[in-house]
Amino acid sequence: MSASAATLGRSFGIGVRRLREERCWSQEQLAEQAGLNRSYVGEIERGDVSVSLCTVAKLADAFGLAPSALVGRGESIAVA
Repeated sequence: MSASAATLGRSFGIGVRRLREERCWSQEQLAEQAGLNRSYVGEIERGDVSVSLCTVAKLADAFGLAPSALVGRGESIAVA
């Protein structure tokens, strides 16, 4: 991953974690809502993995957001 891609990956994960915490959800609850594995949610939040568009869509749906809004949160965090 390039430096900018790595930064976006970490920032996307931070955005996912913040949204999850705002809803007072555990990683397990988010995983269930999104149809993902709990350990994979943890890897996403730490920025350890590069997520597919399908995964972005699943997470966005779980949060009730458009995928672009979820990615945009990560971009905003990366800029800050």
